[in-house]
Amino acid sequence: MTPSASESSGGRSAVPRARRLADALTVARAFLGLPLLLALGAGQAGLGWALLLLAGFSDWADGWLARRSGGGSVWGARLDPLTDKILISAPLLWLAREGTLPLWAVWLLLARELLISGWRAGQASGAPASAAGKAKTVLQFTALLLLLWPLTWPLASGLRSLGWWLFWPSLLLALSSGASYLRAGLSRPAGPDRS
Repeated sequence: MTPSASESSGGRSAVPRARRLADALTVARAFLGLPLLLALGAGQAGLGWALLLLAGFSDWADGWLARRSGGGSVWGARLDPLTDKILISAPLLWLAREGTLPLWAVWLLLARELLISGWRAGQASGAPASAAGKAKTVLQFTALLLLLWPLTWPLASGLRSLGWWLFWPSLLLALSSGASYLRAGLSRPAGPDRS
């Protein structure tokens, strides 16, 4: 039995719809960075934490939608890592300003993120994240959620301390995966001269 024309066309239209939704989630996530920073600055730790959690969920959801549709758009593949950097930078800078994390460590991490994002954006496919890069993102996100755990919530001291300890392996993974990306990029033969 073959599918009807409407079923067949419905399946085809679901793919672009899923890709569009994935791209829309990525764009929406980019706009969460400023409210997150404003909430933290205004002492609204619970709201800041919830916005970061929402951003993490939207990152997972847009990736799931892109995979479900057979792969995301080229535009989404380039925008997604940039959006992640914006979202990670906001709480990192706030934590450095508050003295929770040392400024040198935050600058080192942000320099790595910008360098690798620039390199990946220059790749034809947007260059997929490595396993170490994905592990770094999960560990970094977990550390940030714990570091931003509101002081008025239960277990705040212990969870914030755990977040501080998780930040350091995430920094080491960031530097290690960054070095791997750079080695891979430098070992590729130069393409044809486009001048």
